[in-house]
Amino acid sequence: MEHSDLLPNLFRSEYRNIVSVLSYSFGIKHVEIAEDIVSDTFLSATEDWSMGDIPDNPRAWLYAVARNKIKNYLRRHALFEKTISREITGATETTEELELDFSVKNIADSQLAMIFAICNPTNSSEAQIALALNLLCGFGVQEIADAFLTNKEVVYKRINRAKEKLRQDEVAIRQPLPAEIPERLSNVLMTLYLLFSEGYYSMSQNTTLRRDFCDEAMRLNMLLIDNKLTDTPATKALYALMCFHASRFDARQNEQGDSILYEDQDDARWDQSLITKGSYFLNFASVGEEVSRFHLEAGIAYWHTHKEDTTEKWSKILGLYNHLLTLEYSPVAALNRTFALSKTRGKQIAIVEAEKLKLEDNPHYFSLLGHLYTGIDNIRARTHFETALTLVSSSANRTTILRNIEKLAASC
Repeated sequence: MEHSDLLPNLFRSEYRNIVSVLSYSFGIKHVEIAEDIVSDTFLSATEDWSMGDIPDNPRAWLYAVARNKIKNYLRRHALFEKTISREITGATETTEELELDFSVKNIADSQLAMIFAICNPTNSSEAQIALALNLLCGFGVQEIADAFLTNKEVVYKRINRAKEKLRQDEVAIRQPLPAEIPERLSNVLMTLYLLFSEGYYSMSQNTTLRRDFCDEAMRLNMLLIDNKLTDTPATKALYALMCFHASRFDARQNEQGDSILYEDQDDARWDQSLITKGSYFLNFASVGEEVSRFHLEAGIAYWHTHKEDTTEKWSKILGLYNHLLTLEYSPVAALNRTFALSKTRGKQIAIVEAEKLKLEDNPHYFSLLGHLYTGIDNIRARTHFETALTLVSSSANRTTILRNIEKLAASC
């Protein structure tokens, strides 16, 4: 690795590790202190390493400096030291006796505890995602703002409010108890699902950043799989779903950044290793009686890794959407179902079902109607595409809609 890349890469991987260990040790009340100490540690690394004095083991150097900085902080703040030591051990403990464990196991335990603390329904989904990106994934406020298409002040306030709410509610950073897993894990999985979706469906034009979000969601999901308490069928099903979607990442945009519709994608660009991995985890998720939304969505995504336009494929997808809608109704899932319906029973029947949804503020609704009416009533199809154009916010999606309108004009 080039020296110029070393520190940024270490910051992305180790910032979250050190913050997690410090927060796990000291609690959510002192998370800002943990962040300040870690930031100061990387500042020291920048100053020392820029002179060419790069240690043989950079990670060990960062851990050692972080330990020293927390000890120095505790020495300077005796009252803080007494408070923290009582909270952690129930008795006073001298600064010299304090040892921070940066072993692989403790880092994983710390991150698992942080996941359950951050993915707490006391905060909104948006706040949970922003806080997870910041503390668990090491993304800066500006990066998060870019992904959410907002400014850094909004994200900064969102993160700070989320931290304050966790403090007010005295949310503990600890390993979840076995009895708590069934109730709390569902919220954690949904947060990771939304985090992945933010990357996969983001309107941001920063493709690298969007992909990083997906990678982080998959990394955190694998942490859950690696822990026997959280390694459930739903956890594996969510990971399978992420693998199937991520396999088509490279085929979803052209070199200009325009979206490529599923039917126009080059399946030679699909990542077969991710498809194989997704199939592996979906197979192991299919045990017991539990059928979660992640199982059903993973099944739908699995069939989308088969490019052939067969009746069997679309019948399977339609059946999975029918099951999903009975399990957990969603207007978006209902909209997507109508496309599968058009493939199995024809466009006319799909149009009737789609128009019942009346998703008047959704550009995908009008885009789908434009697609369904194409070849049946091209004038109406164009009207729907033009309506979608007034609602869409992404330039990539706008280009796709304009291309559809051009195709209609050429066919007339």
